[in-house]
Amino acid sequence: MRLQSKICIVTGGGSGIGRAVCLLFGREGAKVMVADKDLHAAQEVASLAGSGAVAIAVDVANRDSVRAMIRKAVGEFGRIDVLVNNAGYSIKGNVVDTDEDDWNKLIAVNLNGVFYGCKYAIPAMRAQGGGVIVNTASVLATIGLRDLAAYCASKGAIVALTKAMAVDHAADHIRVNCIAPGNTDTPILDTMFAQSRNPAELRREMEQRNPMNRIGSPEEIAYGILYLACDESSFVTGSTLTVDGGWTAQ
Repeated sequence: MRLQSKICIVTGGGSGIGRAVCLLFGREGAKVMVADKDLHAAQEVASLAGSGAVAIAVDVANRDSVRAMIRKAVGEFGRIDVLVNNAGYSIKGNVVDTDEDDWNKLIAVNLNGVFYGCKYAIPAMRAQGGGVIVNTASVLATIGLRDLAAYCASKGAIVALTKAMAVDHAADHIRVNCIAPGNTDTPILDTMFAQSRNPAELRREMEQRNPMNRIGSPEEIAYGILYLACDESSFVTGSTLTVDGGWTAQ
């Protein structure tokens, strides 16, 4: 029960890593706010995430939507102990091929969503004496992968922003860290497989990228986020926890 009675918000909580985080946090005693653009998906997860879990429809690319989410959490629960900025997606393309509108839409979700979440949660955390923020980055924050320019850029920016916020708000007793997953079995990966001419070959290629020769599960990433969210990591801030089966160790 590492998060007993803690109030936790998870964006992108309706599927993939976010869903796994919500369910794990619920088992660890947290009261979880499952935030997702798809309210039906959020409600389904909230029904499984333990007593006190609630669902909310949130568009993290929209400042007012994120601000309303934070106000709702404070209004209903009185505090925010943990914010997991997890919502995000990927598009294919190098910088020449990527449409400018598609670039801006991805940055609005992947990066601005983190900015908005932190901008409005940090004052509440400061007022209550502290809190924890965990941002979902990627191993692609530090290594390049062909035809994923926008995604790589957004995740690299999340790592840099995480470090800056950790320094800025350490005196407020607010810890800010990020998780860097490798290939993980999520809807984003399913979309990549669906767009591939040979999904089986692409899966084998992804599996062979790391020494463990497999793709990670959302639950394995969720346990890393749990560590960063709970008091066991009380001396950890400004860090990136890599969970990638050894991909970036090579």
